[in-house]
Amino acid sequence: MKSIIGRKIGMTNVFTDDGRSVPVTVIAAGPCSVVELRTAEKNGYDAAVLGFEDAKLKHLTKPVRGHFEKLNTAPKSFVREFRRDIADVKAGDTVTVTAFEAGDRVDVIGTSKGKGFTGIMKRWNASGGGASHGSMIHRQPASNGDTNAAKTVKGSKRPGHFGVDRVTALNLEVIRADESRNLLLVKGAIPGGKSGVVLVRKSVRVRKPKQAQPAAKGEKK
Repeated sequence: MKSIIGRKIGMTNVFTDDGRSVPVTVIAAGPCSVVELRTAEKNGYDAAVLGFEDAKLKHLTKPVRGHFEKLNTAPKSFVREFRRDIADVKAGDTVTVTAFEAGDRVDVIGTSKGKGFTGIMKRWNASGGGASHGSMIHRQPASNGDTNAAKTVKGSKRPGHFGVDRVTALNLEVIRADESRNLLLVKGAIPGGKSGVVLVRKSVRVRKPKQAQPAAKGEKK
């Protein structure tokens, strides 16, 4: 099962075997416990529920505490579902970074950093009004739509809260999986700030290697 929950530690550079310096994000991934299996007969779909980081009982509500007692598993702080590659997974199994190896392609899901209340130029990358003294609308939104509507049309790009969104970084390369320290090194940046919880899964959009195009007639190969 190439799916796991972890925490973003930060970014650094590592050297590959061929001497290249690669920027990577370090993820403290797992170990995660399979606390429950959901089936199509009972739940309408197949999924494996992973738990990450032990939770204190005093931090749990009675319904959540009773749920873990019913499953006969240790309570976890973070519980997430994964629906792919779960054929050989059983309740009670432990998922670690050993499921990954260098060269694997993964998707990393996290929560983006919060930016607070922002205007449209920062939130929607708007160009703004004229820069001259007579413009009077330098960084302000322009038309609000139909004046007869007496309301703001849904979907309008207006000022508001920016960030704290679920963001998925697709098709990232695994550079190294450190089993002894439960670390996963992924090439490039991933969503969220330090210590943020992230989900790592097998990539759903793997790029195929480019194939050599046949030479046209009259051209040398």
